[in-house]
Amino acid sequence: MKTLLSILNGLFLSALIAADKPKDVAYQDPANAGPDYPIQGEYAAEKLGAQVIALGADKFRAVFHAGGLPGAGWDKSAKIEIDGAKADGKAAFSGAGWSGEISGETFAVKTDKGATFQLKKIHRKSPTLGTKPPAGAIVLFDGTSAEAWANGKMDDRNFLRCGTRSKEKFGSFMLHIEFLLPFQPAGRGQGRGNSGVYFQDRYEVQVLDSFGLKGENNECGGIYSKHKPALNMCFPPLTWQTYDVEFEAAKFDAEGKKSSAATLTVRHNGVLIHDRAEVGGTTTASGINSETPTPGPIQLQDHGNPVYYRNIWLVPKK
Repeated sequence: MKTLLSILNGLFLSALIAADKPKDVAYQDPANAGPDYPIQGEYAAEKLGAQVIALGADKFRAVFHAGGLPGAGWDKSAKIEIDGAKADGKAAFSGAGWSGEISGETFAVKTDKGATFQLKKIHRKSPTLGTKPPAGAIVLFDGTSAEAWANGKMDDRNFLRCGTRSKEKFGSFMLHIEFLLPFQPAGRGQGRGNSGVYFQDRYEVQVLDSFGLKGENNECGGIYSKHKPALNMCFPPLTWQTYDVEFEAAKFDAEGKKSSAATLTVRHNGVLIHDRAEVGGTTTASGINSETPTPGPIQLQDHGNPVYYRNIWLVPKK
């Protein structure tokens, strides 16, 4: 039987651990996103790029890319990752023979070979951001109404909250959609800006704050559980991002037997990350275990994080 003293000691240790653990807050406004937000982000110089990930409690990780940032010069050689911490408004990093310091919007870096770089903070925008729907498009959301969505909810910024399905169902199509991930520095893995765009409620392209990560099939841009993206093009959280998708529905013969798999071509922030990727069966977590010739809705998954969408339109394909 536990003594009163051992119980009190256990409660005291639990309180210490809780006090030391960063609080998982989902910031949605860059102007009020906490002191770590100005440090996280992308930095670039000629022939070197860095993605700085905020980890909460004044901790950071810097991921260096030789040649430049992903989609902007990175030569796809092995990345260098080093950890850092903030003090007196600056963040100092060291590891793997590298060192660096962020002060203001400059990241001064020294490599293991003694080379030095002055990287400047940049704010990239997707080249397809704000693309207007062409003639013949079905506008699913333009910020004026959520009527096209079952239980669709708009916030006071006129953005569409995740956790809804389109009322209309579709076969094959081209889709443009823009999404905004929250800034959750204390979150990790699937608990950090998690949502997903589902096609026909069967096939998911993951939406997640995977900024600076490896680019797996359960990270941003991944065809969930099936295909990882060719490149991790995830921008920092609280940056509007785009998916431009060509979806070809699975085909079935007269007897109802599948004759060809569904395919997805996906551009993330304007960069091709899947080129006619075949999806052999429904993706994990879709909730649907079978494929049929019937059309289905677009779903914006709610996974407990405040992820928002805008400028959603679709062009059906015959």
